Amino acid sequence: MSYRIGSGVDFHQLAEGRELWIGGVCIPHHKGSLGHSDADVLLHAICDALLGALCLGDIGYHFPDTNQEYKNIDSKILLQKTFDLISTKGYKIVNIDSTLCLQAPKIAPYIQQMQTAIAHILSIETSDISIKATTTEKMGFVGREEGLVAYATVLLCKEKI
Repeated sequence: MSYRIGSGVDFHQLAEGRELWIGGVCIPHHKGSLGHSDADVLLHAICDALLGALCLGDIGYHFPDTNQEYKNIDSKILLQKTFDLISTKGYKIVNIDSTLCLQAPKIAPYIQQMQTAIAHILSIETSDISIKATTTEKMGFVGREEGLVAYATVLLCKEKI
């Protein structure tokens, strides 16, 4: 079997008047992520990790913010397109490990929903998806609630033919 590992990271500003989408779930909060798409920082980091594992570039290459087709797009669609791409290369996902860095809101109540949404798209079990969260102890742009960050690592394996 051939295994490939990939890592991804994504950052988004937080702004009033935007919805906060994380892991395919809309989370009630007074600020939301700012971006060309719905700005789902976790799904973007997972996309980058999947693409990176197979040396396929990054999310900006495949879904550029200069293309109006992706304006306000649901990032679950981007994740599905990314998954389809790695599937055509003959790979399946073994597991995903991710970490969110945000001061607020607390996301623990939403982790199971995120795992379910991601597992559905990627045809894996929720137990194959780790989502953790941490604050930055009020330091930096995350601590000042100006933005949020997501890190993701994925392990892929070549399917037997």
